[in-house]
Amino acid sequence: MDLTHTWVGYLNLIIFIIGYYFIAAEEKFRMNKAKPALLIGTLMFMLLGVYFRVKGLDPEPLHNEMEHLILEIAEIFFFLFVAMTYIETLIERKVFDVLKYKLTSRGYSYKKLFWLTGLLAFWISPVADNLTTALILSTVLFTIDKTNTQFLVPGAINIVVAANAGGAWSPFGDITTLMAWTAGKGEFMDFLSLFIPSIAGWLLTAWLLSRFVPEGEPHFDASLPKAQLKPGAKVVIWLGIFTIFIAVVGHQFFHFPAMWGMMFGLALLKMYSYIHKRKNHYDHFDVYVNMKNVENDTLLFFFGILSAVGALHFIGYLEYIVKLYEVVGPTIGNIGVGFISAIVDNVPVMSAILKADPPMGLDQWLLVTLTAGIGGSLISFGSAAGVGVMGRLRGIYTFGSHMRYAWTVLAGYILSIVLWYVQFEILGLY
Repeated sequence: MDLTHTWVGYLNLIIFIIGYYFIAAEEKFRMNKAKPALLIGTLMFMLLGVYFRVKGLDPEPLHNEMEHLILEIAEIFFFLFVAMTYIETLIERKVFDVLKYKLTSRGYSYKKLFWLTGLLAFWISPVADNLTTALILSTVLFTIDKTNTQFLVPGAINIVVAANAGGAWSPFGDITTLMAWTAGKGEFMDFLSLFIPSIAGWLLTAWLLSRFVPEGEPHFDASLPKAQLKPGAKVVIWLGIFTIFIAVVGHQFFHFPAMWGMMFGLALLKMYSYIHKRKNHYDHFDVYVNMKNVENDTLLFFFGILSAVGALHFIGYLEYIVKLYEVVGPTIGNIGVGFISAIVDNVPVMSAILKADPPMGLDQWLLVTLTAGIGGSLISFGSAAGVGVMGRLRGIYTFGSHMRYAWTVLAGYILSIVLWYVQFEILGLY
């Protein structure tokens, strides 16, 4: 159905733009981004329901769209929920306090910590996915220094860019890369050829950001007692690693949603907490208590923004993205997808492109995989990794603080595209 030129289409587009403004202006209005996102996401579908009722249309297509959308949201929602629960349990078991002690006691400077967390994000995300990687390392960043925004903001941007760049060249690292791979647009090894454009773009952004990282090192009080892991902490760490492994293997070999493996890992964590409590009455942990600290606003933001984009998709506005290829050609169109995915979630954008299936060679499918994957870094909430970090560093890493350094991300994005052109179009190395 094409509802783009109906009153409900125009009204929903206006609502989306207004809601997007309030999300972007979170600092100005001091209103949590989840509130406008949840409002527009639910309101837009309510208006579609009214339109179908007034016009006497068959509601089955709308119901099918909503059911498909619920499945998509549930996969991300529960995946993120389990990852956050594990992180809160690791915080409670003092894992990040011990990590902070080891990093600060060695006298690492802010700049060294900046590069260390960025490198870890780039190399972990191809295996653990960019969202989980960004959540873990942003928690490390915040644990090191909770007040120095001159260190935290560039460090957070660095982690988001590194996690998205690391995920772009691995089918396991980013949902859009996974979608292109499972759709048969390239073999597993083909996506690895995006490594050079991915790492080079991140390195340029990281180098530019590092110039704003303050000199000196985090305060370390040698008189304080050495941080110690609480009982069971090491088991929780290994359970977390095993959970990610199961999620990846389950998706790869059984074609399960990744959240199914994550929920299995949550079940293991709950069982272990029960066993640990029976063995250790004086220093045990309760998973349900740790769940209370999960950032529910981040989960609700995901629900709202994905619902709003889903409504735009149903109305037909995302089809204009596909028509972009007919006007400007595949290369310019794929580069534009990166900017679009920073504004509109890259999952429905990639989904729309795959459904339209424009005639493109392997080089162009790899380009759109690259741009859709790393383009979300251009805006703070343009990717799952960015939204996750905004939740961890609430009030510090925001839309406004990100946009002050967005030019560094743009520079890396442009370099990635230039290197793709040299590697794929001039040298033919793929």
